[in-house]
Amino acid sequence: MDRRDGVATVTLDRPEKLNALTFGAYADLRDLLAELSRERSVRALVLGGEGRGFCSGGDVDEIIGATLAMDTAQLLDFNRMTGQVVRALRECPFPVIAAVHGVAAGAGAVIALAADFRIADPSARFAFLFTRVGLSGGDMGAAYLLPRVVGLGHATRLLMLGEQVRAAEAERIGLLSEVTEEGKAHVRAAELAAHLAAGPALAYAQTKALLTAELDMPLAASVELDANTQALLMNGEDYREFHAAFTGKRPPRWKGR
Repeated sequence: MDRRDGVATVTLDRPEKLNALTFGAYADLRDLLAELSRERSVRALVLGGEGRGFCSGGDVDEIIGATLAMDTAQLLDFNRMTGQVVRALRECPFPVIAAVHGVAAGAGAVIALAADFRIADPSARFAFLFTRVGLSGGDMGAAYLLPRVVGLGHATRLLMLGEQVRAAEAERIGLLSEVTEEGKAHVRAAELAAHLAAGPALAYAQTKALLTAELDMPLAASVELDANTQALLMNGEDYREFHAAFTGKRPPRWKGR
């Protein structure tokens, strides 16, 4: 992991295996997100992959092979752990940007899906492959998140069939935030992360929290939660700093509190 100026960059680094995930990689990512959330020093996180792709999903030998020897209790523990990675991505108090090139398949596709922004170059291709190995397409929260990003119709097709979706279509259906020039996804993701890290961190954290919390709320509860959140933020230093900067005709100096 690289960390500078409030931006953490985590790069999956098994290029010879298209960054396939192991048991340890899942646990390390879950634990790192929890640690960064507690520290409160990181204001944006970029997730990327080394080599020819972002992430090809769970390692066939080290995970699929190993799970065949597990009993139901062990399998439940494993599946809960992978889901905890997605929860950590959604619940961490800073924006997460997935910089995608090449393949993002299986768990790799869900990890990118759980990010707040998905920046990809034209080589990117997504595939939610779970049904193709005989499992439910609703893995790691995919059946919750994907319909909310691309709509139920597209989500049904992608999760049922496991078809590959290339960058142009992914952008068209709303799966991607932005498509860059070839080889520029990491550059653009770093630029966006720097912009977010220099901004009002508490406002971003609360926006992310409300976007997640209000997915399942009725309008009345959402409006009330918004009102409570804004009342608290209006007592914050950043809100006062904006007014001081506006009246002083200068850029605001955000403090994230």
